[in-house]
Amino acid sequence: MKKTVIALLGLALAGPAFLQAAPAPWYQWRSKANGNLVCAQTPLGDGWYKFAGPYRDARCEIRMTGK
Repeated sequence: MKKTVIALLGLALAGPAFLQAAPAPWYQWRSKANGNLVCAQTPLGDGWYKFAGPYRDARCEIRMTGK
């Protein structure tokens, strides 16, 4: 019984965090070498810099709004 109460309490406290989860945003990254643009969620390395974003889609077409 005690384990059940603790488990339910843990779920109740963690619940709001799950409701706020969202996918990571996408950004346009520009190559320092030749200026090519790539859409990615994570940095591509030292040869790239964040050019534009954040976007909601993998084609970097739909801008994120809010916050």
